[in-house]
Amino acid sequence: AQHQQEQPMRNDDMRDRGVANEIEGKAKELGGKLRDALGDLTGSPRHDVEGKADQLEGKVQQQVGKTQRTLG
Repeated sequence: AQHQQEQPMRNDDMRDRGVANEIEGKAKELGGKLRDALGDLTGSPRHDVEGKADQLEGKVQQQVGKTQRTLG
């Protein structure tokens, strides 16, 4: 009986972590877009590459969050 009471908490925690990962991932992706644009404006290849890397990392984190929400 106790196990059944604990399961919803785990599911809620998983969903909450998923939502947090999606939000953080979207913020990271947007930050990467800004850094990428800064690199384009200034001609800085470093900002361009770092921006693209941040965008990719953000997209991956968002997908992890979606998966966590689905499983939660």
